[in-house]
Amino acid sequence: MPVTLVSILEGRTPAQKLSLMEAVQTAIATTLKLPPHDRNLRLCVHGRDEWLLPEGKGDAYTLVEIALFAGRTPETKSALYAAIVDALEAQGVPRGDVFLRIIEQPRENFGIRGGIRADLVDLGYQVKV
Repeated sequence: MPVTLVSILEGRTPAQKLSLMEAVQTAIATTLKLPPHDRNLRLCVHGRDEWLLPEGKGDAYTLVEIALFAGRTPETKSALYAAIVDALEAQGVPRGDVFLRIIEQPRENFGIRGGIRADLVDLGYQVKV
């Protein structure tokens, strides 16, 4: 059950923002083999005066941070990075303006389905992909 935060600069329309969120979520769900209902993605829009971007990055710069259960292989993570960058490129974000960060946590660090420790819940999918 990934929890995703996508950070962008202001200037996109509501339709563009929704399309960007759907593109990232689809890349995550497809790569990690998640059921369609397993989604928790937030979009944070910053003003130019609220974010010091890395040098040389433009207005399309996009930071994607994903907190998820530990257990994915390095190969799966590589596939995830590629899928997200491809999805964002299709949304007009240059590949070099994408920064990805995975924050892995043991399942017991997540309280889900009414506050139950995630390691005690049958998720209905495999984490070790």
